[in-house]
Amino acid sequence: MTQAEILPLPAAPFPAAALPEIRPLTQATLRSHGEQLTVPTYDRDALIPAVVHFSVGGFHRAHQLLYFDEVAERRISAGWGVVGVGLHSRTMKDALAPQDHLYTVVERSPDGERARVVGVMVDYHFAPDAPGRVLDLLTHPDTRMVSLTITGSGYRIAPATGTFDGDDEDIAWDLAHPDRPRTVFGFIVEALDRRRRAGLPPFTVVSCDNMHRNGDAARTAVVGFARLRNEVLARWITDRVSFPSSMVDRITPHTTPGEREAVARRYGVDDRWPVITEPFSQWVIEDDFCNGRPPLDQVGVRFVADVGRYELMKTRLLNASHCALGYLGSLAGLPSLDLVMADPVFAGYATRLMDAEVTPLLPPPPGIDLGDYKRTLLRRFANPAIADGLPRLCRRGSTKIPHHLLPSLREALDQDRPHRLLTLAVAGWLRYLRGTDEAGRPVPVDDPHAELLQGLARQGGTDPRPVLGVGSIFGDLGERPGFVAGLRDALERLDRDGVRATVTAATGASLR
Repeated sequence: MTQAEILPLPAAPFPAAALPEIRPLTQATLRSHGEQLTVPTYDRDALIPAVVHFSVGGFHRAHQLLYFDEVAERRISAGWGVVGVGLHSRTMKDALAPQDHLYTVVERSPDGERARVVGVMVDYHFAPDAPGRVLDLLTHPDTRMVSLTITGSGYRIAPATGTFDGDDEDIAWDLAHPDRPRTVFGFIVEALDRRRRAGLPPFTVVSCDNMHRNGDAARTAVVGFARLRNEVLARWITDRVSFPSSMVDRITPHTTPGEREAVARRYGVDDRWPVITEPFSQWVIEDDFCNGRPPLDQVGVRFVADVGRYELMKTRLLNASHCALGYLGSLAGLPSLDLVMADPVFAGYATRLMDAEVTPLLPPPPGIDLGDYKRTLLRRFANPAIADGLPRLCRRGSTKIPHHLLPSLREALDQDRPHRLLTLAVAGWLRYLRGTDEAGRPVPVDDPHAELLQGLARQGGTDPRPVLGVGSIFGDLGERPGFVAGLRDALERLDRDGVRATVTAATGASLR
């Protein structure tokens, strides 16, 4: 959780004289909100906390928690309550605890909006304040599933080797102080060890991060950390713990103070941190659970034998398009994705990028019509009720670009297939890294490697080779002369002709 995501919580955020109907959101006031929005009708006290989720943000509250809330609301089961755990900031706890862990989700579409209060989260802990309580929770027999939204870089997988990178002071701390861990893997491995010693079954670990084979990444990280402690423990985890990969999808912009006020004015609920999202939601999980499977298939989740094709569809069509449109749209001075899509130049680019360069490389997922999926994507991108801000799409490019965009580019190069528009997307990122748009206005470069990458981008200018030399991102792409020449040409055109002219020329030209 970054400071930019924290909503101010003034003592009197809404003047009582102007808005006398606004009431706080708590369990005691829940029934009074029922006329304005949908509220839980199930007995929250009867929920059994079976799921522990690490790193509760807006996406988790708009996505996974809503599915579990629907399980409770439909009376399918009360056995899948959720407890949230934060590791780096107590702001989520400060927002949710006074509200009895209730919060509002507002779904917005061009046709209107609807809101509901989610009640399936029964508790929340800030781990640094109470590591023992979190370990007790993870060790409790009721806990059957641990889920994660810790971002791709949080798994500490070394790009060169694909193994867990334990060279970190927090990892060293966790190894020396297993009863007071600092990292998510310190908590998970210590809890699994306690369960093993007590003869309890392990919990399933479900990654919900946007990365290739996220279940494999979670397994690599957990087993890799365990191996630093004890080979016997590592083998037990390998043999007994399930790490299903999953694909998650729902556009969820960061909530602003203005949106919080808008929710209060419309629905009469003073929610310290509501969530704004789109109507679309998708969750596909591999059917591999070691301690009971939650009945999520009854509320729209798809259980499959292998999530790989669904993941490729989503990351290479949605996430890669987000990257391309985010950087190119920002260079053109546009603030949000709906305005990018309102420009026929960029809408045409997105359509042809997906149709001509990405889709031919995708194996179709069972039960999915890729044509319908892409048309839905374009409508979602253009949703003015969401107005997804481009700075959000442009964050952590050093993680997103190699995971979402470069795999398609690499396959296109290997197969001698069209890649002009993919190359232009990379050029957009390199140009963005210089820190200004085409009019010279500053753009926010929010990246864990911002200092290094910005220095290399500014050093190279229209020569991409300095940035391409970062092997952890680009691998050997900098050693492919044809690609380097095409990338240099795209950068030169962006500088010389501007973004719209460059995109128009690339979209209209032969893609060879």
